[in-house]
Amino acid sequence: MHIIKSIQSRIYEIRGERVILDFDLATLYEVETRVLNQAVKRNIERFPEDFMFQLNNQEFENVRMEINNHDMSSQIVMTYSSKRPNSALPYAFTEQGVAMLSGVLRSEKAINMNIAIMRAFVDVRKILFKQANINEQLLEIKERLGEHDVQLNELYDAMDNLLDEKIAQLKWKDRERIGFKIKE
Repeated sequence: MHIIKSIQSRIYEIRGERVILDFDLATLYEVETRVLNQAVKRNIERFPEDFMFQLNNQEFENVRMEINNHDMSSQIVMTYSSKRPNSALPYAFTEQGVAMLSGVLRSEKAINMNIAIMRAFVDVRKILFKQANINEQLLEIKERLGEHDVQLNELYDAMDNLLDEKIAQLKWKDRERIGFKIKE
């Protein structure tokens, strides 16, 4: 379970996709980042744009700030300099890209880590689904409460009208009678 949490902390949202960066994957697979990237480049036809893409400078700066904010500074992240050319910018792998890596990296460690990474992506998806479901439920409750407010206001108005009628009747009964009075 600890490994899943560790992997989940390395999943970022970039360009609307949940991704893991090449240096984090290299750390998880216990290989150098350049070795991972070389294996990918040897099999580049397996990694279309929706499986893997290279970050631009702004995206990488955002990731570096996020990492520093979480106080999980990685020495690998610090080796990437924003002053280097685009070739030094990290690659981001989507869930499908990580799955494709299992065919490129064939070590036992890579296979086991791929399984753990797939489980982490599934867990993140479940969490997001639950959050969306909770948001829907909150909206439904909010709508119901709005309807209840209207109904309660109608009840209060009806009660006010009834009280006004009772007060009017009391006043009618308590007023002094005029005309013929019959003694009982």
